[in-house]
Amino acid sequence: MTDWLWVAVLLQIAMGGFDTLYHHELTQRLAWRPSQARELALHGVRNLAYAAMFLALGWTEVHGGWAAALAALLVGEMAITLWDFVEEDRSRHLPASERVTHTLLTLNYGVILAMLVPVLAGWLRLPTAIVRVDHGVMGWLCALAALGVVVSGLRDMAAARRAPRLLPSPAAALADGLAGRRAVLVTGGTGFVGSRLVAALVAAGHDVTVLTRDPAATLGLPVPLRIITSLDAIAGATRLDAIVNLAGEPISDSPWTVRQRRRILRSRLRVTRDVVRLITRLEHKPEVLVSGSAIGWYGLNADASLTEGSAGRPCFSRRLCVAWEAAASRAPGVRVVLLRTGLVLGSSGGLLSRLLVPFEFGLGGRFGDGRHWMSWIHRDDLCRLIVHAIASPALAGPVNATAPVPVTNRVFTAALGKALGRPAMLPIPALPLRLLLGSFADELLLGGQRVLPAAAVRSGFRFHYPDIASALAAITGRSRPEALPIVAHRSVTGDATWSDSGSLARLSARVVAFAESLAPPQPEPGRRG
Repeated sequence: MTDWLWVAVLLQIAMGGFDTLYHHELTQRLAWRPSQARELALHGVRNLAYAAMFLALGWTEVHGGWAAALAALLVGEMAITLWDFVEEDRSRHLPASERVTHTLLTLNYGVILAMLVPVLAGWLRLPTAIVRVDHGVMGWLCALAALGVVVSGLRDMAAARRAPRLLPSPAAALADGLAGRRAVLVTGGTGFVGSRLVAALVAAGHDVTVLTRDPAATLGLPVPLRIITSLDAIAGATRLDAIVNLAGEPISDSPWTVRQRRRILRSRLRVTRDVVRLITRLEHKPEVLVSGSAIGWYGLNADASLTEGSAGRPCFSRRLCVAWEAAASRAPGVRVVLLRTGLVLGSSGGLLSRLLVPFEFGLGGRFGDGRHWMSWIHRDDLCRLIVHAIASPALAGPVNATAPVPVTNRVFTAALGKALGRPAMLPIPALPLRLLLGSFADELLLGGQRVLPAAAVRSGFRFHYPDIASALAAITGRSRPEALPIVAHRSVTGDATWSDSGSLARLSARVVAFAESLAPPQPEPGRRG
């Protein structure tokens, strides 16, 4: 075997490792996408084929029949790769970097075959045998690569078997609370929350219009659906029953540079003001505007229990949410619900999707000392709460979109480790996070709020996932939602309790009573309390 062949093999190893780690694990998170079960199975088989090839080339010369077997393995790998290309194009949208990487891998594999065919032809003429050969460092690199692809292949096969347990519950059930046939406009309908909400509304038979900057991003949404790229496309005579405003630059995708802060603020204010202008010119006003906000409105409040009437503390998140809510509150002649959303949990987006891979490999742990509060909500419960807000004429003003049992970061990370069957014992120190990310780390990773959903519970809303154990069990495939009639949780008073579906109402009442006793309404001057 020539030096150039070894160079090509090393390039294949390096590019394959990059593709697996960066694309499949870190950015696309294929192991947590139930739609990719077949792709994961193909990856698993192909990786095991690569392991056999690396070991054969790195430590042996295969003669006669064994050479024929290796040639068949190489041809089989090509067939699996072509099948994989078809499956990827059928089931997901590949980012440009992944397409480029796949192209380079294919071209380089062709180079390896072109150089390896003469070698295999020579080995085929020899008596059948496996001859031990010492290729020095190259042999050990091939062995290391074989170990890596075996681990990756077994993981992909296990993920493929797990995929059916990750399938979400029927979307239509999330919109059960909205009677009749409603016309609903959703901005941000291609995002993590918006896409699930749109799926629920469409499945339930409602007329849905989605505002998006990128029509290609709507390809995964169900039909029938109306797609617009500007609110100007909606005529003044159009009848809309409700508007759900979720659009805006993601707040947690990158550090808060001055430029990024401006982009986050402007994106939310621009869309919200456009929505208000649309409502102003509509001949038939919608019944309700449900406009996104966040629990960052309250600032960082240590252990204080916060309800919708609680005061806030200054920080960037609060300034953003105050301006965002003020823009939405100017909508004329409609009921406005300001949805102060906590950490939204789901495997396909948000903070949790970024934590699943490291925690699944046993590399997770608390952030800082882990004592800060995390007020969270399961994505399905958030969609149900939005539907509930549309359907509840008495619900207006700020509404905390958080589960009734917030947890500290220590409890959250321990619960995630338990749901995945992994230890969560590798803490991330606070100092490096603060040095690297500044106030982004203080507000989103190391600080938090203990927020309670008093307004939602008072209005009669019932959470399907009131505690972190039931939410993470459903998300990680440990338990399907219908298999959780009984839920273990800790109440806001710290008492260990058990509740079934009949006692969730009692839990909700306790949440409201306890929260309001600790945090009586303190509306700010000039604001709706």
